[in-house]
Amino acid sequence: MQTFSSLIIPAILTFFGIGCLFSKKDLPGAFTEGAKEGLRSCIGLLPTLVLLMTAVAMFRASGAAEALANLLRPAAEKLGIPPEITTLLLVRPFSGSGATALLSELYETFGPDSFPAKCASVLTASSDTLVYVLSVCLTAAGVKKSRHTLPAAILTMLTGIFLSCLAVRLLGS
Repeated sequence: MQTFSSLIIPAILTFFGIGCLFSKKDLPGAFTEGAKEGLRSCIGLLPTLVLLMTAVAMFRASGAAEALANLLRPAAEKLGIPPEITTLLLVRPFSGSGATALLSELYETFGPDSFPAKCASVLTASSDTLVYVLSVCLTAAGVKKSRHTLPAAILTMLTGIFLSCLAVRLLGS
């Protein structure tokens, strides 16, 4: 398997080179144009990404995430969601790396086989950084008014949180 994986990139490059030799189309020119378009997209997304990363860092550093998590703990517990993962629930929609750090802290504090750690694991594996994905996709598509996109995404995220913990409760031992 390692031989295959070490040969895949040279094989693709060889295939591309042979295609360039026998094609009547300007494949290197098309590749260059595609790379230029990709770079333009990256430059267009850069301000959105910088803003988002700065906001997430400020949210966590200010202590607002922990304060809000403390407010939500009783409601989370009534819904069958371990109160220990509420900070993760607040950070996950904004920051994948922040959520991974919190997941690691949960493993250290409660152990990887604990109910909170299992719920957090399923949730982290089955969800994505909602605000990050929406901001990148909507910016790339040039959408100015998202209307119902964010509320629908939040409802989906909340459903995923509840179902993640329910699945662990029903299937986990």
